[in-house]
Amino acid sequence: MFVDEAEIYVRSGKGGDGMMHFHREKYVSRGGPDGGDGGRGGDLILKVDRRLNTLAQFRHISRFIAEDGQNGGPNNMTGRSAEDKIVLVPAGTIVRDAVTNDLIGDLVNEGQELIVARGGRGGRGNTHFVTPSYQAPRVAEKGAPAEERRLKLELKLIADVGIVGVPNAGKSSFLAAVTNARPKIADYPFTTIEPNLGVAELDLDHSLVLSDIPGLIEGAHMGVGLGDSFLRHIQRTKVILHLLDGLAEDPIADFDQTNQEMALFDEKLIEKPQLVAFNKMDIPEAAERWPEVEKFLKEKGYQAMPISAATGQNVQAVLWKLYEMLQNVPEELPTESLPVYLPKEDPRKFEITKDAEGDWVVRGVSIERAAKMTFWEHSGSVRRFQTLLRTLGIEDALREAGVQNGDTVMIGDDFEMEWIE
Repeated sequence: MFVDEAEIYVRSGKGGDGMMHFHREKYVSRGGPDGGDGGRGGDLILKVDRRLNTLAQFRHISRFIAEDGQNGGPNNMTGRSAEDKIVLVPAGTIVRDAVTNDLIGDLVNEGQELIVARGGRGGRGNTHFVTPSYQAPRVAEKGAPAEERRLKLELKLIADVGIVGVPNAGKSSFLAAVTNARPKIADYPFTTIEPNLGVAELDLDHSLVLSDIPGLIEGAHMGVGLGDSFLRHIQRTKVILHLLDGLAEDPIADFDQTNQEMALFDEKLIEKPQLVAFNKMDIPEAAERWPEVEKFLKEKGYQAMPISAATGQNVQAVLWKLYEMLQNVPEELPTESLPVYLPKEDPRKFEITKDAEGDWVVRGVSIERAAKMTFWEHSGSVRRFQTLLRTLGIEDALREAGVQNGDTVMIGDDFEMEWIE
């Protein structure tokens, strides 16, 4: 089954906790701090694999979670960093945030990678908090929390040539005649209900990748028929083969309608090089119509060729013409490696509100992250967190908001503190 959209859940690995530990050895009564750092959590990475051509694998597995880093140990032992979790996707996959619909990345080239969730860094052991006046720090950090989000994946097939036309024009018959693809073929509209890819071997050294999409009818750009869900697949193609049904009631009207639907969906589609193939020339009625259609197309500036997909008449010549047109298409600039998706908001920014129970709630990327990395059972770690509250200006902001002695202050949804002056 062809699947061109999927939604998945991804989560990176949490960083390993740093350790609070003091050196213990026979005859050494007061060893210094030697708590090791935690290991880094694994990144969650999407990687292009050209062996894939659908998103069908995500119908059954839609949750992907990277490993956490290991905790630090005594004697300054650093925890093992986790391996990155790599999820393979087909070329042509567009990645969006499922909640905001923001574009995160566009994966086109073989082996291209996109980090969609960055692994948390390992927490620092108490060795890092030694100062000249604080020789035995009872402070360590928990590992940075994992990143998680829901992603919407959308596939746009990548082919050299996109075959378009109204339903039952013979697109699938043409594809089957020139490639090893075996699309469903029958004498009724909308036989093709999913895109088909095929490779046409012109000779030992030359080939073309062709994509046949379901037929386009009036209103397709708005989703009528099989509509806009398939029009996106020809956005990636370099050349368009426009197939006309020689037995249609009005092939010229069909030609104008298909071009109009493509233009309404994306104006750039109509600017792509286009070759028109007038199909079913093995039938006398179609052959009689050809001169009139050829004249119309030449006046419009389109190259046109008569063919019969059923008998193979002129099909090879069409393929070589498409190959020639393809050579004249400018090469696209190479896609640079995509950066990790980062939130747009300032991480130091915070917001203070009151909940329904009258408790103060502080929200912000940096302060909530720091709370999750604090060992609340260690007095030194708690004092360090209080220093951060002052540094970020949260203490002053709470006083200005009217916090009173004994009030409850929540940091995010998980950490509750009592305000004491």
